[in-house]
Order: sequence, then C-alpha cells, then structure tokens
Amino acid sequence: MASDNSIWLLTNARSGSNSAQAIDLTEEQCDRHGFCVERKICFPDEDLPTAADLDRAGITRLAIFTGDGTLNAAITSLYGWSGAIAVLPGGTMNLLSKRLHGVDASLEDIIARMASGAAKRVRPQITRCAPGDALAGLLVGPGTSWAGVRESMRDFDIAGIAEGTSEAIADITGESMVRCVEPERGRNEGFPLIELSPGHRGMHVDAFHAEGTGEVLSQSLALLKRNFREGPHTRLGLLDEVTLETVDGSPLPILIDGEPAELGPRAQFTMASCEVDLLATHHGY
Repeated sequence: MASDNSIWLLTNARSGSNSAQAIDLTEEQCDRHGFCVERKICFPDEDLPTAADLDRAGITRLAIFTGDGTLNAAITSLYGWSGAIAVLPGGTMNLLSKRLHGVDASLEDIIARMASGAAKRVRPQITRCAPGDALAGLLVGPGTSWAGVRESMRDFDIAGIAEGTSEAIADITGESMVRCVEPERGRNEGFPLIELSPGHRGMHVDAFHAEGTGEVLSQSLALLKRNFREGPHTRLGLLDEVTLETVDGSPLPILIDGEPAELGPRAQFTMASCEVDLLATHHGY
C-alpha cells in the first residue's frame, strides 16, 4: 500500500518544459521535499492514469508536469476522483499553474509549499462549452489559427510557418469575425479573437482587435507568443454566462486550454466548478 507521501508523476515529452533534465529535476525536488514518486507516466507513450488505476495503487495525489493541454485532458478525465491533483509548471505558458500557485512561483516553490502543508484542495471555477471545459482559458475566433503557426515553429516546419503565417494574418483581418450577442457587448462587426478567462468572480471576457498595419503586426506577435494581452484589446465584462456568434454564420473555431475544437456559428459559454480537487498554494486562484 502506498504511503501518505507517495505520488504518481505525469509528464509529456512534447510539452514546453519537459526535457529529460527538467523531469529529472522535478523528481529530485519531490524526493528532496519528502515525496516518493512511485510511478512516472510518460504521456502520450503511456495512457493517462484513470481514477481506478490510482485507487488500486492507493495513490491519493497525482502530480502533473505538463503543458495546459495535457493538464486539461488528464484533469477532466479524473472528474469524480477522490484524490487531489498537483499542477506543476511543465509547459510553455503554464497558465493553470500560475492561476493556482501565483505568477512567480517556481517548481521548487510549489513542491516546497505542498510539503510544508501550505496547499489547499480547491475546485476552481472553469469555463464550460459543448466540446469541453477550459481550466486556464478559452479562445474563440479566427485568431486561433495562430496556434497552427506555433506548432509549425515547434516542429521546425519552415514551409508550414510561412503558409500558416500568411493564412493567420488573413484570418484576423478577414470577414469571419466573432461577436458577443448575449449580453450584447462590444461592436456589432465583431473581433478576430475573444478570450474567456475563468476566475473566482466570473469569466473575464476580452476582445482583441487588429485595425491598421500597426495593430495587425502587434496583434500577430502577441498571438504568436501566446501573450494575448500584449496585443490591442478591450475588456467586455466579467460574466457568468455569454453567447458568442460569428458575424458571417461560419463555424466558431476555439482553443480549449490551447487545444483546437469547433462549434456551430452560435454557442454558449458558462461558468462551472472543476469536478476534481486541485492543490492551490496561492490565495488568488
């Protein structure tokens, strides 16, 4: 039977910070602070752990050292599990880790806080839509096409970068914009991208625009870096529920914690609670 300090560690070799050295460092930090890594799971070479797998092994804590996309898949697949999940910064942006532990918390900070008992089990607010739940953030609109450019850059696909960049710029300056219709917020002609960020007081709804050469370049760079708020944008509200639609009736492209999906031309997004406990070490989760 596993001890109280036994954990399983989930990693992903394609996540931004998941080098072999970084994974070794994570295990060293766990060991230094009294946690015993009973099993290391390397996704996608191995399947995500199920609640039954964890319960059978007597594991009550799962540490996940991956990017936001794999975090989303692993956490939502464990809805209903009685254990707790420790989110570690193993990706490029680490938005969920920053939400739970603070913007400046390092890997060592987080593990040390958990070891000292400074972590609280929480079920943070999330953004829900038909394809799934966003734990860190949800993007809607043609500006999501920049995600494909980033993938090409990660794979060093020069042709893909060139083609994707041209298409992405055309998308954020084209006719297929997205607008906020319930409640009516912002401009009727819509925006190339709307971001829905869950928080404990509601969804922050931000609309990003690209008008004129300067804004197009600024917005393109911000989207490419995934630092969306560096681009020109407008806060539309702090809402519990919102309906978005495309201006031209085309499908709504979305990114759920960085992973692509598609909805019909009009879709509703609501606040909900995460359905499994996460460990938070920061008051502003």
